[in-house]
Amino acid sequence: MENSTLQASREWWSQRWLDLLDSYRFKKRLERARNYSRQGNVLNIEFKGAKVLARVQGSEAEPYKVSLSLDPFSEEQWGYIIETMSERAIFAAKLLAGEMPQNIEDVFTANGLSLFPFTLSDVHSKCSCPDKANPCKHIGAVYYQLGDRFSEDPFVLFQLRGRTKEQIISDLRKLRSSRITDKLDKSVQTVQTDIQESTPHNQKFVQIDSFWQYNEPLESSLVVIAPSSSETILNTLGSIPLAKEEDTTVNVTAADVVMKYLDTVYKDVSQKAFLTAMNIGGS
Repeated sequence: MENSTLQASREWWSQRWLDLLDSYRFKKRLERARNYSRQGNVLNIEFKGAKVLARVQGSEAEPYKVSLSLDPFSEEQWGYIIETMSERAIFAAKLLAGEMPQNIEDVFTANGLSLFPFTLSDVHSKCSCPDKANPCKHIGAVYYQLGDRFSEDPFVLFQLRGRTKEQIISDLRKLRSSRITDKLDKSVQTVQTDIQESTPHNQKFVQIDSFWQYNEPLESSLVVIAPSSSETILNTLGSIPLAKEEDTTVNVTAADVVMKYLDTVYKDVSQKAFLTAMNIGGS
């Protein structure tokens, strides 16, 4: 199904180009041009920028030189065209996939341009043969050959208008990438604005990326070092489960003796830590 759709697109693309030549009133000349094209008289076709250069074997031993071109669009016009392509998702998707949307010419007409030439006078052609008529059968043969080229690669007509397939795809990718970046930036700005608006005025807005950073020196008058007055781990653990061997003389258990000893150790360690922090009695 995809192949038939693509083939139909190519046939449409090529047919639009050939219809212009077929409208030429000198039908016999067109028939000779078509035969030249079919019989291999067009020896080669190459692109030099937006211009087509070809050699066509005629009645003379030396092949005739043919040149053919269209009016290329300006940088500004192509900028508008690429912008319009990027705004239409289906066009951008197909072009980036190397396919030609069937109604692609809408992009050009939306900018006051025409991708296809209106008349044969819009096709600038020249041949080294002595025939004064234009198009001569040699130019016509090249024209037909280009129709076949369009069937194989519809982007060739873009090249005649001043942009290669690679340039168009590259420009589209850059523009769409820029659009995605802009949307992400706007989304981030919107979120930050919403947070700021929902934060009370007496609270400073928190920057997440610098939340854990503090590069300012500490103010010594604001630093307070004091021994802990809260409960120690001994209070949390509770009584140590030792055997209940009471000392009848003082009425205490072995657990009481151990807990009292550890409490003394904790207090002593806490006091020494405080003195060390305050740099008292240190060497």
